[in-house]
Amino acid sequence: MPPISRAAGSRASSGRAPKLDAVAAAAVDVARDALVDEVGERQVGEHLGVRAEGDRVVTHLFESAQAGYRGWHWSVTVARAPRQKKVTVDEIVLLPGDDAILAPDWTPYKDRVRSGDMTPGDVLPPEEDDSRLAPAWFVGDDAVDAEIDPTSVRPIAAEVGLGRTEVLSIQGRDDAAQRWYDSDHGPDTPMSRQAPGRCRTCGFMVWLSPPLGTMFGVCANAMANDDGGVVSFDHGCGAHSAARVKQATVPVAPTVHDTLTDDMSDVESV
Repeated sequence: MPPISRAAGSRASSGRAPKLDAVAAAAVDVARDALVDEVGERQVGEHLGVRAEGDRVVTHLFESAQAGYRGWHWSVTVARAPRQKKVTVDEIVLLPGDDAILAPDWTPYKDRVRSGDMTPGDVLPPEEDDSRLAPAWFVGDDAVDAEIDPTSVRPIAAEVGLGRTEVLSIQGRDDAAQRWYDSDHGPDTPMSRQAPGRCRTCGFMVWLSPPLGTMFGVCANAMANDDGGVVSFDHGCGAHSAARVKQATVPVAPTVHDTLTDDMSDVESV
């Protein structure tokens, strides 16, 4: 059974394991009655055991008969005041056991959304501190600017003239490059491995500007699966501009005039 955090605190504060209080441990019926009043008799199963939480504080464990909660158990904590023979119910909670069915860890929506999930009308704004973006007047990051005199003024990005307040940061660029290279538009696909040529040598590939243009281009072949998409230089497909189909040449026998048959026909007609 999973421990209750309060029990760990009691042990830590006292420096010793709590002693099981006999009066509180014997109050099984009191704990069950309180649990039945709270959740109903049909939800309560067998008494599973008891454990000490602190001085005169005990938790009774009951099997959960609630539908959909296999492996869970009810936890009823009771306490007794000094020199008192009656216990008081402190709390009632439903807790998972070792083999309980639990929901997966919650993942924020921004970490779950993927390319293609958005539909018309959806809005997915970037976070305030999105590392994929940088101010348009800012160029580079620490890794690049280490070679620039720290006392000098940072160069102004030409993007400012386009009216954009933010542009792709170096981290955003590197993340995109890695994502594209690892996707179906990179080299590690069955299509690429059997292609007659690579995209870098294909006449249908439109080159991008550096720095992404040193590794990627855009496919402009209407017959290719990647038409309109970014492809790595070492990607490839069967629609490469240099692809050719070799046709087998079948030798043709020379024409032969059958004079024997003609002569026999002439003889028979006489």
